[in-house]
Amino acid sequence: MTDADVHLPDSEEPTVQLDHVTIENDNAPDECAIFPHGASEDELMTNWITAHDDSFVDLQSMR
Repeated sequence: MTDADVHLPDSEEPTVQLDHVTIENDNAPDECAIFPHGASEDELMTNWITAHDDSFVDLQSMR
């Protein structure tokens, strides 16, 4: 590995690891819920975000 292969954050702030789940809804758009990795049940009540199916983009199209 070279120095060019390493990307360091622009700040000294710790980075947050995230998990996600896809929620397939029968009568509504699918959703993706994103939340902190290892969050407790109490934390999950307030620390999450969702996106609906028309909010997603293909990774290759953004490169």
